[in-house]
Amino acid sequence: MMRFRIQLAALLVGAATAQAQIEVELKFKRLQYIAHEPILATVQIANNSGRDIDLHDDNGQHWFGFEISSGEGQLLPPLRQDAAESALHVEAGQTVTRKINLTPLFPVHDFGAYHVRANVYFPDLNKFFYSTTKVFQVSDARPIWQKTVGVPDGMPAVGELRTYSLLSNRFLDHTSLYVRVENKNSGVVYATYSLGRILANEDPQAELDRANQLHVLHCAAPRTWAYSHVGLNGELLAHSTFLESKTRPRLRHTTDGSIAVNGGMLDVPIAESKRGPAQKLSNRSPANAAED
Repeated sequence: MMRFRIQLAALLVGAATAQAQIEVELKFKRLQYIAHEPILATVQIANNSGRDIDLHDDNGQHWFGFEISSGEGQLLPPLRQDAAESALHVEAGQTVTRKINLTPLFPVHDFGAYHVRANVYFPDLNKFFYSTTKVFQVSDARPIWQKTVGVPDGMPAVGELRTYSLLSNRFLDHTSLYVRVENKNSGVVYATYSLGRILANEDPQAELDRANQLHVLHCAAPRTWAYSHVGLNGELLAHSTFLESKTRPRLRHTTDGSIAVNGGMLDVPIAESKRGPAQKLSNRSPANAAED
């Protein structure tokens, strides 16, 4: 009986100290997101056990995951049941960070509030450790431009349609310009992401090249313009910044059907300029070209 009591006391002490062995912290960069844009969850896992630990799937149980519920309290199932993180070794006293995009993993594109909690399963203790619950909102941005095009011959998915949309979303301290690429017939949204800040009183310029790829030029700050080249599946193929010099930058069609930036001066970062003179704009490929 005495030995049993000692073992029971040891188990109770172990259970109490286990609460602090692994700490899980969940963060989001902001509260508000627009539908279909990447929602990055930053998860920090601190090992306070006093020894190195290994986190890994065990008997069909994933070691890392999220619990997400909608505003009505409904628990959302993951879009992929087989999604799993690779095993993780965490040294004693170490804190590791994971950045996870929730958008392709859970159905979080409908408007409303979502409650999120991260969990870590520790196989050695057969125990889950949880973060505090965080909340984010999903809404839609204001559409300011839209164009539907076909996928040209010689490209994958030839004959399908793509709809490009430019949207603006106002935050507390700035307004951001977003691009969305989707197939409205199938309901597939290929990409939604921010192209950066935009001055609210300046409309962006959008043009399509001969391959039906999108080129956008918008005013990101006083006398500063951002140029973006977007592919048919939402790829950001090029992004650069132009400064107003004697003339204001504008997009123009070239004789070969590509798009170039006319006017202004390409802003070259200091670190890049130290490596040598910038490549002549005329030597760049049409897809990424930007001309003075």
